[in-house]
Amino acid sequence: MINEKVICAGFGGQGVMSMGQLMTYAGMLENKEVSWLPSYGPEMRGGTANCNVIVSEQMIGSPVITNDATAAIVMNLPSLDKFESHVEAGGMILVNSSLITKKVKREDVSAYYIPANEIANELGNPRIANMVMLGAYLELAKPVDTGSILEAFKKVFGESKAHLVPLNKEALERGAAFVKALRA
Repeated sequence: MINEKVICAGFGGQGVMSMGQLMTYAGMLENKEVSWLPSYGPEMRGGTANCNVIVSEQMIGSPVITNDATAAIVMNLPSLDKFESHVEAGGMILVNSSLITKKVKREDVSAYYIPANEIANELGNPRIANMVMLGAYLELAKPVDTGSILEAFKKVFGESKAHLVPLNKEALERGAAFVKALRA
């Protein structure tokens, strides 16, 4: 049974809210229970940003994730420092190793180090590092299908951005392939 509680966190402008929105819309497309709770720092860009996302096959009591996250997707060091303790034992932390050299201290969680910025740069667009991280997470946890994420992309960003779906699909696939290789 799917009951994923995910914290997506990073600097404003890294696409952490988009990751959350995409998972939420994809969950709705798949008739799952979902919630998305954004939290912004006081700065417009470069400040902290995070969101709590729940995708579940059962009713959701609260959109707030305290110390029971099943996963954290962290795009920068302040986010790792802040949210490492919020993941439950047995959960996972996905670290953007392009920007974070520090290792996860806890031994009761699975840590995955994904060079998201490098992969995004290889694909020709540094702005899709978030999609690389999302692809890695989807491969590991499988809360929603990648196809639903791509369909949700059009709803979150509008039809005017639909031409970006192939690039974002490739970013999702590269993130998934990276963690598959780690687990092999």
